[in-house]
Amino acid sequence: MTTEPVRTTPALAAVPAYTASELLGVMSARLLKDGQTVFAGVGIPLLAAILAQKTHAPGLTILFEGGVIGPFVEAGKLPPSTNEQRCTRRANMLVSITEVLLMLQRGYVDVGFMGGAQIDRYGNLNSSFIGDADNPKIRLPGTGGGNDIASLADMIVAMKHEKRRFVEKVDFITSPGFIEGGDSRAKAGLPAGGMFRVVTDLGIMGFDAQTRAMTVVALHPGVTPQAIKDNTGFDLPVPSDVPVTEVPSDVELAILRELDPARLYTA
Repeated sequence: MTTEPVRTTPALAAVPAYTASELLGVMSARLLKDGQTVFAGVGIPLLAAILAQKTHAPGLTILFEGGVIGPFVEAGKLPPSTNEQRCTRRANMLVSITEVLLMLQRGYVDVGFMGGAQIDRYGNLNSSFIGDADNPKIRLPGTGGGNDIASLADMIVAMKHEKRRFVEKVDFITSPGFIEGGDSRAKAGLPAGGMFRVVTDLGIMGFDAQTRAMTVVALHPGVTPQAIKDNTGFDLPVPSDVPVTEVPSDVELAILRELDPARLYTA
């Protein structure tokens, strides 16, 4: 009989005014810039992109894998899929999936949002299977357009911070990060893009410019360096002067809750 791994320290023990998912949405939104084109999926990525539009990045363009550019999303009517045809109503443009991938290849997409079951120190993501390839313990959804996005754009990953997810080496590289570190990504034929930030309910991680290994760039309120180390399956450096993020504002939380009143993604 297997049991769920126990987290060493609760992420939000000192700040119960918002959920871990709301924290992921707010912190991800703050990383987006006005004028960017963002490849977003449903759930937290879409919420974060819309939140950025409504606060500091009104010129942000959202792109769906299904071919919708600039979807119009009404409060309380979040799409269940990037192929949801209701997203086309009042959208800026509708193109084919092929055209979307061509936009990636031509360099028109600035940022991609992604999640995964596993991530390693170099930002490689696994969303294919857990265990041995010939006899996996768990089968996962697979890549979809994830490999294309991770290969051609800067990436923001949003996920819960757990030791079983932050592993020394992913069981399978579904979406490449910096592969083996250093210049291995460029040598593999991927000179553009790469992992930019990993946002979790414990902190925000970046990647060293030389080694391309993950490092902590900010902790969330109430989270200690030891807590983040205890919930990571590899050595994750935490600088002594690491800053602490600002708590989500009332305005940011109000926008998220208006968008998702049923708490389908922010509970």
